[in-house]
Amino acid sequence: MTREELTRFAADRKTAWDHRDPVKLATGHTLDGVVDSPIFGRIEGRPAIETTYRNLFEIFADWDFHGDELIVEGTRVAEPFTARATHSKEFLGIPGTGRRFQIHGVLLFDFVGTLIGREQRIYDFSGMLIQIGVLKAKPGR
Repeated sequence: MTREELTRFAADRKTAWDHRDPVKLATGHTLDGVVDSPIFGRIEGRPAIETTYRNLFEIFADWDFHGDELIVEGTRVAEPFTARATHSKEFLGIPGTGRRFQIHGVLLFDFVGTLIGREQRIYDFSGMLIQIGVLKAKPGR
């Protein structure tokens, strides 16, 4: 894909994120796509990937995703991002706390043609767990 095509792809995904549309987000992946995620582990296949988007929006109903400028190297793409949300439903066996959190991270994509063949999600999962009260942390000395 060209940089222009990737920019349009990212803009379409941003619209899907804004509408919390799991179907639209999942259709950006190949049918046999793979996602590695701190929350959901290793997910294989578009139907399972769609389920993870659906679950994400159920647990964090106000999920707000902001992607930064893409970093492109051939068929590999990195998208730095910031996400904000409220822990509104059960997560890791913990009932919704109503606590807000913010995370920064990067999504790494390997494209196959015009779709994501593999996605790796990297972000401060521990920081998120601290912010919603699942983990406790002491300030450093």
